Amino acid sequence: MVQDKKVVVIMPAYNAGQTLRQTYAEIPFDLVDEVILTDDRSTDDTVKVARELGIHHIIEHDHNKGYGGNQKSCYNKALEVGADIIIMLHPDYQYTPKLIPSMVYLLANEVYPVVIGSRILGKGALKGGMPMYKYIANRFLTFTQNLLMNQKLSEYHTGYRAYTRQVLEAIDFNRYSDDFIFDNQFLAEILYRGFEVAEITCPTKYFEEASSINFVRSSKYGLGVLAISFKYFFKRIFGSKNS
Repeated sequence: MVQDKKVVVIMPAYNAGQTLRQTYAEIPFDLVDEVILTDDRSTDDTVKVARELGIHHIIEHDHNKGYGGNQKSCYNKALEVGADIIIMLHPDYQYTPKLIPSMVYLLANEVYPVVIGSRILGKGALKGGMPMYKYIANRFLTFTQNLLMNQKLSEYHTGYRAYTRQVLEAIDFNRYSDDFIFDNQFLAEILYRGFEVAEITCPTKYFEEASSINFVRSSKYGLGVLAISFKYFFKRIFGSKNS
């Protein structure tokens, strides 16, 4: 615990058998109390490896629910076990667990209620091997989102995120998409409700075993992001926080 707050790492997993051990080994268990892994019907040995590592909370989906659906299971379980601070860490080793202490202390000391690891700050994305088309799309979408949402984030598309319990309890995340757009819906609602978001520089790694989405799904994601941003814009101008 940190400041008497229970710290839980959630790991939404899909075919992470080759990278789970390396990711898990770097988790700072002097700060982290529990780990929750949700397996989204992997076709490899992800669950077997998780059991060998001694992960206590393992949720196995009986069918593939998608990236967003996987996160929902993780967050619901984290709330159920009494987590005060929740860190989403992908088990594909694309994001380093060594940033967890920095994220945890910002939340535990109530400096911010949300922390995200930015691949854009410090040029971590291209240095880590992000494909150029994804980098350009990231920059275009982020620029557009900042304009429409009146924000100044360096990126909206990182999968490395940490929240306080109060944030998860304030937002009905279960009603969002089960697909990759879930992250953007969640972050848009966080901003709309006035929660402040801290960003920390995050190195990233792109390699064969790291999870990624293809060009077609990336394009679909990009269109979904723009739709969410315009919806946020009109809601901010004409709506209310209860709408």
